[in-house]
Amino acid sequence: MKSRGLILSLWLALCVLATILPSSVLAQAAAPVPAAPVEAPADADAPPRIGVVTMQPGTVFFERFGHDALVVLDPRSGQAISYNFGYFDPSEQDFISRFVRGEMMYYLVALPLQQDLSYYDETGRGASVQWLDLRPDQARALAAGLAERAKPENARYHYDYYTANCATMVRDTLDAALGGGLHAQLSGRSRGNTYRSESVRLASPAPWMWLGFDLGLGPFADQPLSRWQEAFVPMRLADALRQVNNSDGRPLVQAEQELLAHRIAPEPKDSARRWWPWLLVGLAAAAGVLALRRRPRLLAGLALPLWLLCTVAGGLLVFLRGFSAHQAAWANRNLLLLSPLCVLLLPGAIVLLRRRTPGSLFRVVLWLVAAQALAGLVLHWLTLQPQYNVQWIVLLLPLHVALAWALGRAPHPAATPR
Repeated sequence: MKSRGLILSLWLALCVLATILPSSVLAQAAAPVPAAPVEAPADADAPPRIGVVTMQPGTVFFERFGHDALVVLDPRSGQAISYNFGYFDPSEQDFISRFVRGEMMYYLVALPLQQDLSYYDETGRGASVQWLDLRPDQARALAAGLAERAKPENARYHYDYYTANCATMVRDTLDAALGGGLHAQLSGRSRGNTYRSESVRLASPAPWMWLGFDLGLGPFADQPLSRWQEAFVPMRLADALRQVNNSDGRPLVQAEQELLAHRIAPEPKDSARRWWPWLLVGLAAAAGVLALRRRPRLLAGLALPLWLLCTVAGGLLVFLRGFSAHQAAWANRNLLLLSPLCVLLLPGAIVLLRRRTPGSLFRVVLWLVAAQALAGLVLHWLTLQPQYNVQWIVLLLPLHVALAWALGRAPHPAATPR
């Protein structure tokens, strides 16, 4: 989002965090370009006009979730100031390590709206503003609060890609101005969306990205979200604002105005996720493994990439749970399917490739890996804290069991007489 070896681990971490990188860092140096005119009220004594600008998703991984900002239109000067919560400082001490650990600090930055929109105009991303119907005292207090918070000494905040991002900061600022009225109207309503479903949906144009989200997210990401919680997505927040009233009972959104036309692929739509195609692939792969059970050398060569993937991905999941603040990745039961124990299978695979017979540890670990995958299935049905990973279970469980059956039953030479 503008702001949702070591090299491989960092890469998969980026898969989980890809949508939180703010493109505002790239946009700061762009020259201002004309946008749709924003007219100031004729009365110079009128309160500031408050709006929410929503920027549509882009095509680069850090643009997939869209972005938003608050706009304050000064009635005296006619200048529109964008208050943007999506900035960070890459020169900050320990920036990379804090990013990997999930301890990022972001900033609120005030800048002219035209300048803020320049990057979106260059990349073909649409932008629109929702002008809000606030009482004069609310508008003045909100504008003053934003100006104060944008000061360098107040601008920093701890970023979380689901609970404290650019959209939730806009949401919370508006809710404070409305005396809690926004939360009261949205917290009791739900469409059944989850952090996982929204992340996978928005990342769907980039397969590596949505697969990274789906593997990296734990049970936290599968709780049904209220309309309030799902407003971590800027477009969901914009839709929610259309459904609520202001403090006087009138619709909160007074008017909407397109600032930039959207010239690239639109936001991905909701779609049902089916697990049965994953089951078919898993069963087909397991059947292939069993068909090659008399050719262990070939089978070991084919299984080696899988075991290497499990080693790296499982190691990353252990890191995310034990050494990071990424709450959404904690208690991830995909660890049972991508077991780091697979690192113990790599020497055995190399032994088989050399037409030799691996030791008993190889066979024991094969069955342990299969048992862990089976435990993942049991936990999926019995747990009180559900995790939507059935598609990964039906894909990987048959494969792990088939490999254990084919290679782990008894010692055998790597080459079979023909």
